[in-house]
Amino acid sequence: MVEQVKLLAPSERVMLDQDRLHALYDELGDVGAEDVVCRAMEELAVRLSYAEKLCRRGEYKDMQKVVRSLVAISEQIGMNALARVAKDVCGCIEANDHVALGATLARLARIGERSLSAIWDIDDFCP
Repeated sequence: MVEQVKLLAPSERVMLDQDRLHALYDELGDVGAEDVVCRAMEELAVRLSYAEKLCRRGEYKDMQKVVRSLVAISEQIGMNALARVAKDVCGCIEANDHVALGATLARLARIGERSLSAIWDIDDFCP
């Protein structure tokens, strides 16, 4: 008989690649870089939500396309942890491992939320 149930609260530290962001600003200037970052943040939020919806529907091929696009977008703006976990989600889809997919997709959502908050906190992005 189980006497105690322990509630786990997963927490992961998210760090942004500051060098990537600086390179983006050097390449595009302040206005251009802020525009790219803001658009990327919007796309990431939409695609994270859409990936979860596709998973619930069992549309794994479409989900994989969406998650692959998350990799490219997140790498563009220095969200390396998000890109790495998105690659892990793709691996779970390729392996047809639905249990691992559920856990990894939940991790992707957590890291996505924290990554978006972290970049938002850097400056006053997206007026």
